[in-house]
Amino acid sequence: MPRRRIGFWYRFAAVLCKPPLVVLIKRDWRGMEHIPADGGFITAVNHNSHADPFAYAHYQYNTGRVPRFLAKSGLFKKGFVGAAMRGTGQIPVYRETTDALSAFRAAIDAVQRGECVAFYPEGTITRDPAQWPMTGKTGAARVALTTKCPVIPVAQWGANELLPPYAKKPNIRPRKTHHVLAGPPVDLSRFYDKEMTPDLLKEATAVIMAAITRQLEEIRGEKAPETPYDPRRERIEQRRRTQTQSGQEEESAK
Repeated sequence: MPRRRIGFWYRFAAVLCKPPLVVLIKRDWRGMEHIPADGGFITAVNHNSHADPFAYAHYQYNTGRVPRFLAKSGLFKKGFVGAAMRGTGQIPVYRETTDALSAFRAAIDAVQRGECVAFYPEGTITRDPAQWPMTGKTGAARVALTTKCPVIPVAQWGANELLPPYAKKPNIRPRKTHHVLAGPPVDLSRFYDKEMTPDLLKEATAVIMAAITRQLEEIRGEKAPETPYDPRRERIEQRRRTQTQSGQEEESAK
């Protein structure tokens, strides 16, 4: 694919990041033919390591269509890192502020300009014990239904073996393999031109997450759980278990 509008900062970031990535991980990259050569689109990617944004960005950089990630606003204020985030066109996310919707608007604008916006629909590193994709947040679906752009489901595996979720030190030996598999666009046409209610966005998000999970099943060669891990449901269950245990302790103390 032709390289287009990569720019100085992305090329500079590639010069810094690609050598250590090449040294640390082998590559099993498939599905690049599904990355559109032209026009705006979304990639929806699973997230299982603090290292996988760098590894995945390397994959997509090699397609010639660089991603614009949504990232925490604080990263844009940190010296060189902030300059690089701004220079590469990443999109700041202001959580729980009056600017919270600005990331959504910026993502729509980027897609309409013909760019790629990369979403981690889970919103954070998966908390599923087996590292399968969790339930997703609705931002990617909202942008996709607003713009009717292609949504490319992408699964990755291997950066989590180099740097396990929430680990502080990498596990560099033996050398790990970063597997990436991009699939054909998710068919969201049945959701077009309908009122974007919370239920509709939730359903569209579930379709996107199911497509990512199917890609990861192919990489891992095994089936994911029938019901995706839901951190909100788990918090409720944990609270209920804690209350039940406290009640039992009070009864036994009488």
